[in-house]
Amino acid sequence: MAWEGAALTSGSLLLPTVEATAWRLIELAGTGELWHALWVSNHAALLGFALAGAIGVPLGLAMGRWPSADWFFDPYLNVMLATPMPAAIPVVIMVAGLGLPARVLVVVLFALATIVFHARAGFRLVGWELLEMSSAFGASEWQLWRKVVLRGAAPGIWLGVRLGAIRAVSAMVTIELLLVAVGMGRLILDAQGSLDAAGLFASVMVIVAESVLLAHLFQRFEQDASQAAMGMAAE
Repeated sequence: MAWEGAALTSGSLLLPTVEATAWRLIELAGTGELWHALWVSNHAALLGFALAGAIGVPLGLAMGRWPSADWFFDPYLNVMLATPMPAAIPVVIMVAGLGLPARVLVVVLFALATIVFHARAGFRLVGWELLEMSSAFGASEWQLWRKVVLRGAAPGIWLGVRLGAIRAVSAMVTIELLLVAVGMGRLILDAQGSLDAAGLFASVMVIVAESVLLAHLFQRFEQDASQAAMGMAAE
C-alpha cells in the first residue's frame, strides 16, 4: 500500500502508518468520543438533507412539469448552482446564529440545488410524448404522476439524492471546520492542534467512509429505478 510505504520511508511524524491510524480509530471509538462527534455532526446533516429532499424533489418535478414554475424558479436555481456555498456560510451564521438551525440551513443550501436540478432532469427524461399519449388514453393528472412521471423520473431523482447526500456530508464538515467547531470538525481541529496525526487521519477516514457508504446505498436505489424505468418504456 502506497500510504504505508510512504509513512515508513519518510519518517515524518505528520504521516502516520496505517496501523497507528487504525489503533487511534479504535481508541476514539472505545472512549465514545467518535460516536458523540458523529451524532452531533450527522444530526444536522440528516435534518438538512431530509429537508432539502422534501423541498427539492417536488420542486424539481414541478419545474419539469409546468413551464411557468420553471421560468420562475430557474434563475434562483442557477444562482444556487453558481454560488460557492462556503462563501455563504458567514451570512447564514449572521442570520441564524451558531446553533443547530444554522448548521441545518447550511446543509440545505449545499444539497438543495443539486437535488432540484436532477429531479427536473429526471422529469424531462420521461418525454412529453409519453405524457401526451397517456393523457390521450384518459389518464388523470394523478395517474400521470403515479404511473408515468414518478416511475420515469426516478433514476434522475435518485441520482440527485445520491449527490445531495454527498453534498450534505461536505456541508456538515465545512461549517464545522470553518465556523462552528463541533462534531467531527471539532475532532479534526483538536487532532490538528495537538499534532495528533493518527487521530486526524482516523477522523478524515471516517468521514470519507460515510460518504462512500451513502453514495453506494443511493446508487443501488438509482440502479433499481433505472431498471424499472426501462421496464416501463418497454411496456
